Amino acid sequence: MDRQPVLEGERLVLRPLRGEDWDALYAVARDPEIWAIHPQPNRWQEPVFRQFVADALAGGGALVAIDKADGSVVGSSQYKDHDPTDGGSVEIGWTFLARSHWGGAFNRELKRLMLSHALGSVSRVDFRVGEANLRSCRAMEKIGGRLTGQTAMVDTPTGPMRHVYYEITRESFAAGPLFDP
Repeated sequence: MDRQPVLEGERLVLRPLRGEDWDALYAVARDPEIWAIHPQPNRWQEPVFRQFVADALAGGGALVAIDKADGSVVGSSQYKDHDPTDGGSVEIGWTFLARSHWGGAFNRELKRLMLSHALGSVSRVDFRVGEANLRSCRAMEKIGGRLTGQTAMVDTPTGPMRHVYYEITRESFAAGPLFDP
């Protein structure tokens, strides 16, 4: 699976994250409200976000989201943990968008583009969400994510946090709210 594609929708272009995206991406990420209910609520701080970007660049699979209307960087998302066995799976996550782009249409398009691309190569996409991050849990349900029952405790800067897992399979995507034949 190509974890560094260029994907284009009606509103967004997703392309591989590059080091020179730092200033524009941090201009979005430095808003503390974006991270308020996130498992790492201090990610808006420059040193913390700098490490996040360094890890994303080193791991591959990170995409930057660009608003087609004005060419501005409005967020990012990542493909991680690609596993080709048993039909294949990949995780989509580490997604954030500028608050100006909250409200559904942009996140839905970002996820639709990433899911369409991934499900051409794997049979399942996984999502790990902080259980207390109700905004992300609701967003997962709106795009057709199914709770798997799997959980994990993750150490965060504010202490241990329980994460829940959602999945979207090739079949559930084709029958779900994001499918666009």
